[in-house]
Amino acid sequence: MLEKLIWICSVMLVGARHGGVSVGVVEKEFRTELSSLITELASTATNEKRLTFEEAMEECLCAYSPTVALFPTTVKEFKWRNGWFCSLSKKATAQGKPYSCALHSQWLKQLRIV
Repeated sequence: MLEKLIWICSVMLVGARHGGVSVGVVEKEFRTELSSLITELASTATNEKRLTFEEAMEECLCAYSPTVALFPTTVKEFKWRNGWFCSLSKKATAQGKPYSCALHSQWLKQLRIV
């Protein structure tokens, strides 16, 4: 379940940064950004839930993208999606821990979502 959350938060945010391009365009043209964000969000989820994802998770998530390649991207349902990662960052900061979602937060700020 967390893998799906990581996928949708990552793909939609990267796509929104580039004008709402389709999921397929995100996976093909912005793979480096997508990979960076998946890695960051997976690390944050790992620290919060004390779990381990499969090593090939990023590849599996990116392999899913072509099945919905034509879907447009936008950040929506913020509270239940990207908002969870924002709340984890705030929690980490309040506890004096390293900031966990710097890239995620930076891109949300660029889009004026937070």
